[in-house]
Amino acid sequence: VAPKKFISLPLGNVKPSGWLVDQLTVQTNGLAGHEHEFYDYVAQTDWMGGDSYYSNLEEAGSYWFNAMVPNGILVNNSAINARTSAFLQYVLSHQDSTGWLGPEVNTTKPRYLWGRYPFMFGAIQMVENDPSLTTEVVTALYKFVNLANSMLHAGEGVEAWTQTRWEDFVITLQWYVLYDYHPNGNEALLIDTMKQLKYTGVPWEEVFSATVSITKQVSDLTSQNPFNLPLTWHGVNMAEGLKALPSTYRFTHNQSDLDRASEGWDLLFQYHGRPSGIYAADEYLAGLEAVRGTELCLVVETMFSGSYLYQVIGDPKFPDRVERIAYNALPGTLTGNMWSRQYLQQQNQIASQNMNPNPFPLDGPYSNVFGLEPNYPCCTVNHPQGWPKFITNSFVITPDQSSLVHLYLGPFETTVTLASGNKVKAVVDTQYPFSDSLATTITATKAFTYYVRIPSWVVGGTIAVNGGAAKAVNPVNGLQAVAASAGTTKFVLELPAPITIENRPQGSIAVHRGPLHYALDIARNQTVLAQNSEQPMAVDLQFEATAPWQYAIDPATVKFNAGITPPALPSPIFDSGKPPMTISVSACPIVWPIAGNTFASSPPTNPNCTGPATTIKLTPYGATKLRIGEFPVFKST
Repeated sequence: VAPKKFISLPLGNVKPSGWLVDQLTVQTNGLAGHEHEFYDYVAQTDWMGGDSYYSNLEEAGSYWFNAMVPNGILVNNSAINARTSAFLQYVLSHQDSTGWLGPEVNTTKPRYLWGRYPFMFGAIQMVENDPSLTTEVVTALYKFVNLANSMLHAGEGVEAWTQTRWEDFVITLQWYVLYDYHPNGNEALLIDTMKQLKYTGVPWEEVFSATVSITKQVSDLTSQNPFNLPLTWHGVNMAEGLKALPSTYRFTHNQSDLDRASEGWDLLFQYHGRPSGIYAADEYLAGLEAVRGTELCLVVETMFSGSYLYQVIGDPKFPDRVERIAYNALPGTLTGNMWSRQYLQQQNQIASQNMNPNPFPLDGPYSNVFGLEPNYPCCTVNHPQGWPKFITNSFVITPDQSSLVHLYLGPFETTVTLASGNKVKAVVDTQYPFSDSLATTITATKAFTYYVRIPSWVVGGTIAVNGGAAKAVNPVNGLQAVAASAGTTKFVLELPAPITIENRPQGSIAVHRGPLHYALDIARNQTVLAQNSEQPMAVDLQFEATAPWQYAIDPATVKFNAGITPPALPSPIFDSGKPPMTISVSACPIVWPIAGNTFASSPPTNPNCTGPATTIKLTPYGATKLRIGEFPVFKST
């Protein structure tokens, strides 16, 4: 198996600090941290002997486990950690004689492989954090691998979802505890199982091609289904499938796998991308229109896939994209207190309510409501993996284990032992992305080279080491090298960025500065549509606009306002009026039709002003819940 360009750190080695630990605490105090108390698919999950599940894929319990293992450990929440430990022990203790793991044991339920993959991710994270679990978990996984290998050879255990998500099992077999760390003489079994997964699944090397439907909206599966595998074009499957070719490269050693994975990533965002960093898919790939939706599961899965792509390929475009998604699309689709989430978010979102008609061809009218489980329950149990895995993947080490790399910028602390017993601690003090400054303190027992990513949007960045004069950053392949001596090394990064304008359909534009996308935060009222009988904080919310949003803007007039940055950012930071910075721009009212009374039509091209110009403020997208993120254009002079 080919080595990766960078190696991930075990769960618990990287911890959030500052505003980011607050964000994870908000998640823990919100819906994610309480699902095991009241939400049937978790509280009564059949993975732990209960009777609750939402499909025979059996993903509800394992999704939750995969997400809440890192969440609980990173905030040291004893209740969550006790629940995930009990979950692990129940599943392992009920493994049957064939090797099968999961709620199908001692039942007549169909046995499909896919639902096990999130469980294995969660189990492996627990081993990373607590090595005393290694023997028990590795032994159980090998029993399951032997069974899965025989099932794959017999054509069993594979249905449409497993056909698309086989890469998660491949990554388990190689990335975590088996081939890379505990081969135990089973290399041939592991490689054969990887090959069987690939060859019984979606041919992602063909999917990620400009000659196939990845470049088009996919609503007619009969005419855009060249593989007779319709779920290929499903947005979440696509997000997970982004990991497929880098995972197969590790055993095929074919450079074409990496090339096609990189090309597919670019095509996906070229033809379906959003200024919020993510791409559109309201079930299936949805093109560029601002009112089409993006599923929350897709957001967190793309973040995880982008982290893996960087670790295998090493192209800085992947962490640049993941950072944008984390600081825009992820918080933009949850309420500030993280008790309510959407199924689908929109770039231009003028209402969050039961839409009839709605702009989503294959999803229901409740899809953009902020609630407990709008449209489908999958995102309720899956979304909590976003922040914890972003945090864990924010640092990596080089393959020779001699250097530490700070990848995702933000407030973190990490402790790691590098090669030759070099004990290293790095503490990053920053309010990034709400500030351009990052102060890092490194302590090490031996001298080594530390690296920090310099995002592609930085212009005029500087670094000052140990109180010396600031010098221009000079990154190589996105990484700035810092010579860290034995003892303590301190450096300060200043990473300013200009305002940039992104061209969007119908002549509209989107506004960015640094990692943040800026949007008009539409004032709103709130109506409670439903409230859970066991947990009153779990509510479905309708938001309606209470202020005008029909504006064209003049991009020549944009001006960044840093605001006054307090010692500690307000909590929760991703809510209306909370981020300190804004962008002001000249705007004029226009005629902008509403479609179906609940969503905006496409931005009008070359609209006429219907009133005098005014100045409006744009705020970070992640803090908005109703918004305009793609504007028509006018000239104010």
